[in-house]
Amino acid sequence: MSYRSVRLDHERPALDEQLARSREFLALMRTRRTVREFSHDPVPIELIENAIAVAGRAPSGANQQPWTFVVVSDPEVKRRMREAAEDEERVSYERRMPVEWLEALEPLGTDWRKPHIEDAPYVIVVFEQAYGLRDGRRRKHYYAKESVGIAVGFLLAALHASGLAALTHTPSPMAFLAELLGRPANERAFCLIPVGYPAGGCTVPAITKKPLGEILVRV
Repeated sequence: MSYRSVRLDHERPALDEQLARSREFLALMRTRRTVREFSHDPVPIELIENAIAVAGRAPSGANQQPWTFVVVSDPEVKRRMREAAEDEERVSYERRMPVEWLEALEPLGTDWRKPHIEDAPYVIVVFEQAYGLRDGRRRKHYYAKESVGIAVGFLLAALHASGLAALTHTPSPMAFLAELLGRPANERAFCLIPVGYPAGGCTVPAITKKPLGEILVRV
């Protein structure tokens, strides 16, 4: 396909409005936390669909959009997903992870048990399309993993802006997810994201984020 262009649809707000939007969004994202305790309260599917639509607006290498978002709400599928994830995680915690990794995880209070996979109303499983398929032929994807990572960032922000809680989970290895969900050979599981409302009395680890001065370098 040859290059063509369209005029950018952009309206520059007044500076005071820009600053207000920026500060409001920062304040919102400062309240985002990874949640592992979910309510069974139902979540409108439109909130999930809208958040995924936001993720689909993320930039990607060569605009190839190498992602698939599988939304799981079926209790039986979530049960099987939890069992498979816990099988892998148990082995990881008991034999695969070095001591340094376990020590790094200790402040988060995690272990191999993953009840949130079943408790959350939805689990979004994000797949990276390692290569494209067109007319039965492979199509190389450029920067697929980086592109999917950006899309997941968009997704988490959109879910939080909708008043939902989520966490990213990457059981290792994750090949069971493609098999369980019937995904094609070109798709590889990137992460699974339980989504819902926090449970009543939900607690989170007492951790902090690095201040701006530690992550921002001006040149």
